[in-house]
Amino acid sequence: MTAPIPRDIPDLPAVPGRPPTLLPSPVPATAVITPVRRPLVAAYRLLTALLALTGVTLALVTGGPATRTVSHFTLQSGALLTLVMLASARRAWSARRPLPGALTGAALLYVVAAGLVHHLLLTDTAAAGTGWQATATHILNTAVPAAAALNWLLLTAPGRLHLRHAAAWLLYPLAYLAFSLARGELLLPGTEDRYLYPFLDVDQHGYRGVLGNALLLGLSLYALGVLLVALDHIRPNPLRRRW
Repeated sequence: MTAPIPRDIPDLPAVPGRPPTLLPSPVPATAVITPVRRPLVAAYRLLTALLALTGVTLALVTGGPATRTVSHFTLQSGALLTLVMLASARRAWSARRPLPGALTGAALLYVVAAGLVHHLLLTDTAAAGTGWQATATHILNTAVPAAAALNWLLLTAPGRLHLRHAAAWLLYPLAYLAFSLARGELLLPGTEDRYLYPFLDVDQHGYRGVLGNALLLGLSLYALGVLLVALDHIRPNPLRRRW
């Protein structure tokens, strides 16, 4: 036989001490917030990707040998931004979580840095291009950095970049420096565009001068990355609106 179930359960004694507190949940807020599709954001990012792809394609078609053209930092950064914008557009359209801030920040930093180098250090070299080649140059070094910056300022949530990213972003420029110097050493002296950028021309500046220029550029790039992180933490959140 089973014991009869009591009709009234007696009150339990109070537990002495502080009342229990809820532990922080490891579940991110995005897991409980309803995802929101942002078609206008997706459309803008798709247009930015198409703009960058147009510049890359024109540069490949009009820039001479493909191996030489692909070796330029500007074209590589434009290709990276194209892929990042396509992936970001797809995520905004399908209401998925955005890409990591380290990746989107790197793509933005590289195209902005390429544009600044073009306008500040390569003005004489840039004037030599004409026709579609000049169009590709202006697209990759002016229009694409501006479009990427507007996407970051107006269509991206703030506070996703961190100071550690600024140092990690230097790994690719360091690898590019090693590639550029190795490429110049493998080509015969006197070869056209043996060194892709005049400030990396070992024949003209020597290794000491080239490494000095690379150090200044690296410090400037790191300062630009730190500025990007700082601005990311003080700018307002544009995603409070419905896009």
